[in-house]
Amino acid sequence: MDITPSSSSHAHLSASQGASLHNPFAAIQAYFPKFKHDHPPVMDVNKVADEQLTVGDRIADAVASTVGSWPFIIVQSIILAAWIVANIILAIYHSAWDPYPFILLNLALSFQAAYAAPFVMMSQNRQAAKDRLMAENDYKTDVKGEIEVCNIMEHLDHQDKLILQLIERVDAQHQQILLLLSKMDPEMARGLHSNLDALTGEGAE
Repeated sequence: MDITPSSSSHAHLSASQGASLHNPFAAIQAYFPKFKHDHPPVMDVNKVADEQLTVGDRIADAVASTVGSWPFIIVQSIILAAWIVANIILAIYHSAWDPYPFILLNLALSFQAAYAAPFVMMSQNRQAAKDRLMAENDYKTDVKGEIEVCNIMEHLDHQDKLILQLIERVDAQHQQILLLLSKMDPEMARGLHSNLDALTGEGAE
């Protein structure tokens, strides 16, 4: 069937209908919001903490690491046991350098505790400062992530609006095409409309 519109059919096209058919998306606002991503770079806490270490901090960490290790406990236990056993044996021959109650040994352990405790405390203070730096970095990272998520959600909302505009525009164009086709060939328009309704019903099922 020849459905070429005649000159009289062209007269039914208005200027607005012709313009909308040539540019069906003219009324759609295709503007996407722009967001600034000028956040500070991610900070390597370990690297920053290492750069801030002084010689005293390194010595304190080394001493605390040594004192708080199994090798130190084992070596010290062996030395203490040898000290006590040697002085007990030598006490029989009245030649012990530190007889019971081992006053010299207690003095040496007191000196060790007096000097080891400040080193351990300095190392703990440095670790506490590093923990604060890590907590601050985690907070900044969380804030950055929250801002980025908000930007993404806003962008998706705008996309939803554009999709709705596209659907409304396509539906309007569909109705205009059916209207123009019904003026040119009512029988074909009814058949096309019935076919579209059937396809829509099958898609819904």
